[in-house]
Amino acid sequence: MLSVGDKAPKFKLNDQAGNIVQLSDFKGKKLVIYFYPKDQTPGCIKEACSFRDNIDAFKKHDIAVLGVSIDSEKSHQNFISKQTLNFPLLADVEKKMVTSYEVWGEKSMYGRKYMGTFRKTFLINEKGIIDKIYDKVKVATHAEDVLKDWEIK
Repeated sequence: MLSVGDKAPKFKLNDQAGNIVQLSDFKGKKLVIYFYPKDQTPGCIKEACSFRDNIDAFKKHDIAVLGVSIDSEKSHQNFISKQTLNFPLLADVEKKMVTSYEVWGEKSMYGRKYMGTFRKTFLINEKGIIDKIYDKVKVATHAEDVLKDWEIK
């Protein structure tokens, strides 16, 4: 089980444009990695737009934001276009990153069980260490909550 103080698991995935993105790209920077279930669903739209609307505060403090789901690059392109998102989305179609960050598992909705991505966020410091893990996320204000926790306004 990943915990605060652990080294963040390495990853190497394509973003929506097919560019390779990996943890080492963010050495010396703070990084927000938020995992979400599916492009273009109501909660995921609210969460993504929360980061979109606050991205200037993150950039001002040299903090990168990455969204991750198991959707394809093409799906991410459509999501970014429709919601005018201004940060990369990583396509974890092979479920490697959701597995290493322990956000893939059995979920239940309306009594039906299925495998899916848990909504979870990791704050990773400049040394690649996990500073905070959000297991419970208020999608509409999540970005503001992250900024407050890193004492950034």
